[in-house]
Amino acid sequence: MNSFLMGLVQKDAFRTMIVSYLGILLGYINKVVLFLVILTTEQIGLVNLLVSVGTLFAQFASMGATFTIWKFLPFFRNQETRHRGFFPFILLIVFAGIILCTIASFRYRGEIEAMYLEKSPLFSVYYIWMVPIGIAYVLFMVVESYLRSFYHNVIAVVAYELILRFAVTITLFLIWFDWISFDTFVVLNSLIYIIPTLILLVYLNRIGELNLQFNKMVIPKRFRKIIFQFSAFYYINTLGIVLVNSLDLLMIGQMTANGLIGVGVYSTVVFVASALQVPYRSVFRISAPLVAEYWKQRDFGKMQELYKKVSSVSLVIGFGMFVLFWVNIEFLFSFLRPEFQAGIWTFFFLMMGKLIDMYCGLNGAIFITSKKFRYDIFFTLFLIGTVFFLNLWLIPKWGISGAAISTSFALIVYNIGRVIFVWYIYKIHFFERSQLYVILIGVATLLVNAWMPNVFANKWLEMLFDTGLATVLFFLPIYFFRLEPETIGYLHKGWAFIKSKLASDPPVELP
Repeated sequence: MNSFLMGLVQKDAFRTMIVSYLGILLGYINKVVLFLVILTTEQIGLVNLLVSVGTLFAQFASMGATFTIWKFLPFFRNQETRHRGFFPFILLIVFAGIILCTIASFRYRGEIEAMYLEKSPLFSVYYIWMVPIGIAYVLFMVVESYLRSFYHNVIAVVAYELILRFAVTITLFLIWFDWISFDTFVVLNSLIYIIPTLILLVYLNRIGELNLQFNKMVIPKRFRKIIFQFSAFYYINTLGIVLVNSLDLLMIGQMTANGLIGVGVYSTVVFVASALQVPYRSVFRISAPLVAEYWKQRDFGKMQELYKKVSSVSLVIGFGMFVLFWVNIEFLFSFLRPEFQAGIWTFFFLMMGKLIDMYCGLNGAIFITSKKFRYDIFFTLFLIGTVFFLNLWLIPKWGISGAAISTSFALIVYNIGRVIFVWYIYKIHFFERSQLYVILIGVATLLVNAWMPNVFANKWLEMLFDTGLATVLFFLPIYFFRLEPETIGYLHKGWAFIKSKLASDPPVELP
């Protein structure tokens, strides 16, 4: 990979990762502290269910726009022609999706509410407020994907991870001080999702890329047909991923005896698990658009190099963070309400699938932007069907842990299948021997922690000891044996940047 692109990936990944972790911290304050202090578990479940259904609405309304932008914008990119009106062309497709989904939401409202009336009756009262969330989120996804194609990544993360969550914090304080009712809180919590979209539109205008001239679209008919075909297939694939992410919450709310309480616990566990995926999402956010560029250039060498780097980095950071979290799992869950203790093993099972998903890295981006993208529909249908039918079987038996097992099993088989397909068709893969050593070190670290008795009676001292031991056992061998040079080099640059800020010497460039 040329040094400019690798530097771009590292620099923006570093910035987006820092912003994302600040957002995770703010989200933790919201969901794990303020939500638990201010709202009942049922109300927490309601708010998260509205967001989950709104996200599902957004994915239905997106019409496959996000990957369509990544795949085809490189062919139209031309500042003088305003990229041939590609952005307004995509917006027209999305607007059609929004209209159709809004009509469907009202047309089938009774049928949707009926599924939750018995176990989660509060959902039917506030059902309509998932629509503003869905509309705002689909517009955000489109504008964000457009910006990512121009390698403008940080602003979207700031808008969604920081500003939106800070707005949620404000609404929580408003209800805490009894300045607003819970009804008003739900309304405000739905409407604030438009804020990140407005920020991105202002930023697009500032950099001269906000083109809303619908009458000046010059997309050739041949390309329109190809774009529509691709969008239709990717639309189904996107729905599959989102259905998997939302199906658990939807079916838990419908099938478990405690309804929204189960949703509240599971959604909190999902939020905690998402914190461990921040480094991967930061790297993927920057790397995925590069895949489309490499397809345009037919450069399989650079694509495989990027594939390996993203997978190796994701494995080390993802597995490492899971190890550090798992050795302290009882300590961390001790601050939550008693009903959240059921989420410990839910978290474990869920993370098994998430770790494989992170490790497989860019297989989805490579697959969906290739000429064989149509075949991905079979993997997606398998994913949806497996999660759905396993949930029907396992949720009544094991509750929210059953949902986590279903999702993880489906994700593992789904990713392995896609990796084998990409390997067989394009002869590219991400496997390296050093990755096996990283996995063995991670498993050994977990086993040592499981066998070792508590050293300190004080839980804070025990937490510090367990964290230090896990850090030494996992990260030091990787560092000294240079099992993942990219991560090590990245840490060196990060440390050099920090030292430059603390010293009086001229600062080095941000890694």
